[in-house]
Amino acid sequence: MQSDANIRFEGPEDRAQYRRPADRPGVEFYRARIRDHRFEAHSHEAYGLGVITDGLGRFRWRGGEHLAPQASLMLMNPADLHTGQSADAGCWAYHMVYLDEDLLPVYGGDRSWRFDAAVSGSPAQAQAVARCMRALWLAREPLAVDSLLLELVELIRPQARVQGRPAEAAGRFEPVLDFMRSQLDQPMSLEQLAAVAGLSPFHFLRSFRALHHATPQQVLMALRSFEAKRLLALGQAPAEVAAATGFSDQSHLTRSLLCRYGVTPAAYQRQLGLPGARRAR
Repeated sequence: MQSDANIRFEGPEDRAQYRRPADRPGVEFYRARIRDHRFEAHSHEAYGLGVITDGLGRFRWRGGEHLAPQASLMLMNPADLHTGQSADAGCWAYHMVYLDEDLLPVYGGDRSWRFDAAVSGSPAQAQAVARCMRALWLAREPLAVDSLLLELVELIRPQARVQGRPAEAAGRFEPVLDFMRSQLDQPMSLEQLAAVAGLSPFHFLRSFRALHHATPQQVLMALRSFEAKRLLALGQAPAEVAAATGFSDQSHLTRSLLCRYGVTPAAYQRQLGLPGARRAR
């Protein structure tokens, strides 16, 4: 089995760290400081609530290029596909909290919330969110974590809107995404996915790309990578996770997670403090 301990970011100043509270499944904390790395298109299948604490970031989201400056909020909907990188010669630093859709109502939100602007908020609001994020990263007592998450959702509330019924085009492709999620370990063809959508293959290809601003293959790789990270968080061995999520081998999984999430399988499991995780630098 090939170790991934020596596979790192391309830049010595690039850092990414993950943490999960032990008593709250469906919550993940993340902080990063990035200068050289470019995150490939990925999603988190959860609400991404974040704040930029330093520098200037650039990312592609919903078919457009966006800048994320210091003292602004960065808010993502579940399954939003996006990239990420520093937009200048300095480091881009940010904190994120990822909340599963079903957990948002627990902390006073609504699982029909949607964010129309990925970058928003006033400097004062961003500073309040940053303070809350720093406290969450340090919190170890379950009551403190729950109280701070309640505060965070309340701080984010002004940026959210309640989503109505999905548009017909988006609804047509939901079964396709569900099919992808159910068959991650299997090879897929354009004809298969088009049949699920009830469209001819190339009509499906064009329509899917127009709606998701990504090809079916890009979305499939994002779904595979997210599911792999979820299984790793449950303590499954990287080689088993690679096989279960459609990667050709553990090295392929390692490259995918590093490109999309900034962490190798072994380092991710070590950061989460999982028993038996291999030591990774």
